[in-house]
Amino acid sequence: MTKKEALLQAAKELFGEYGFTETTFKKISDRAGVALGLLTHHYGNKEKLFLAAGLDVLDRFLTVLRAAVADAPTGREGVLHFCRAYLDFSVDPGSNWLVLVRCSPYSDMKVNEDRDIMLRKFAEVHNVLEAELQRGMEDGSLPTLAAAATAQVIVSLMVGANRTRVLTPYAYTVPHLYEETLRFVERALGGRANAQE
Repeated sequence: MTKKEALLQAAKELFGEYGFTETTFKKISDRAGVALGLLTHHYGNKEKLFLAAGLDVLDRFLTVLRAAVADAPTGREGVLHFCRAYLDFSVDPGSNWLVLVRCSPYSDMKVNEDRDIMLRKFAEVHNVLEAELQRGMEDGSLPTLAAAATAQVIVSLMVGANRTRVLTPYAYTVPHLYEETLRFVERALGGRANAQE
């Protein structure tokens, strides 16, 4: 791992643990075991480093989502694969998912240009799901529906289930919250639109 990669990894870990405000360049350089000056050299400021950390996590997340839907035989199955991959990625210790949960680009990014970059990247998540919904309508595995609105509702459900699981005490949540969430999506999608009798 290069020093630049070590700094980025340390930043992802610390942003996830402490949030944007409490994560300092000193904490990052100490965790990475790299001189503080290299952090500024490679990333400039904390906002740019946060952007790099968030984009890195989102790029890996999108790779996982795209791979999950690629092997789905129907659009309906693609939606279900998307949801499972979303939830699984969110609890994978190596994903650095908490960077996105604790450091929302919607609230912590102060530079409009950086926020716009992150928002465009987040839109790609919706696009993957929306494409599967469209495919499901075309292949008959889903009824006619408003794909963009349905994608927004499903992603909102994933976000809510994820935040409930990772940010609240487990005693508050139902056992097997993610499995129940997936069953809910499956029921909401219904059966095949053009099922043969």
